[in-house]
Amino acid sequence: MTVTLDALTDEVLINLAGYTLQQDRATHLTSAVTASASTIASPIILSLGSTENVGKGILEIDDELLWADSFDRVASTATISPYGRGYLGTTAATHTAGTKVTISPTFPRFVIKRAIQDTIRAIGATIFAVDQTTFTYNSAVTTYALTGLNIQNILTMHWQSIGPSQEWIRVKRWDWDSNPDSTTWGATAQTVTIGDPIISGRTVKVTYAKAPDTLSTSAETSFATQTGLPESCRDIVILGAAYRLLTFLDPARATQVSPQADEIDSKRPFGSSQNATKQLYALYTQRLNEETQAQQQQYPIRVHFSR
Repeated sequence: MTVTLDALTDEVLINLAGYTLQQDRATHLTSAVTASASTIASPIILSLGSTENVGKGILEIDDELLWADSFDRVASTATISPYGRGYLGTTAATHTAGTKVTISPTFPRFVIKRAIQDTIRAIGATIFAVDQTTFTYNSAVTTYALTGLNIQNILTMHWQSIGPSQEWIRVKRWDWDSNPDSTTWGATAQTVTIGDPIISGRTVKVTYAKAPDTLSTSAETSFATQTGLPESCRDIVILGAAYRLLTFLDPARATQVSPQADEIDSKRPFGSSQNATKQLYALYTQRLNEETQAQQQQYPIRVHFSR
């Protein structure tokens, strides 16, 4: 399935909103915004479709957060403070007219994307990505460098036999060195030493495990192609990102001391979001265990000899 980081972010966001049961207030830009900074002398003024719900505080445009110092309901504009561009570690960017402006977003998009990437990295501790590489065997050489591949472990090795059958024969004797001498082999090299008799000039195929890659911002390819994980792991990433984000809802309410906050707390006690977090984490753990078992069946441990 073709997927981008933005598409996966939208899916996480709609799940967190309870399938749009809870919606952030929003409007749109009526004129483009450049990436220039907002200064005291030349403040950035946003032209908005409506300022009905706009107040002093955070606005989100694409992946950028901005801090609005003031607004004009008659002119439908909002003035960005001198520190308001690229607010809270986001990146100031250009935005075209018609772009959605979210007012005080519950879950900023850049935070969701970070949670998605963190989840993919965390999955790598349990489920590995699978890739292949090849090299040509030389009977005078037993040790071969596999450079820049960041291999965690070699799963299988095969070499292509001579003849019309095109059979790939499994290599049974090999020794893997994930941290060889850098002076001899280079800083990013890993080596494998082959002990089986192989015909010189034949192609050797190495199937190996590695850490999954994070999603690209702009790539429009399948989830499996981008990360190296099975396509079925896509829902695990969504569940993992969701439980990570829900964890931080209660701390945001911990410092509320106003009468209005007390009224909200009586209906939604502090810690109530933890029930949803625990449920999502249980689903995440269950799916992670299921995919781990499936991968272990697909790539069972194979005995090989190092000498």
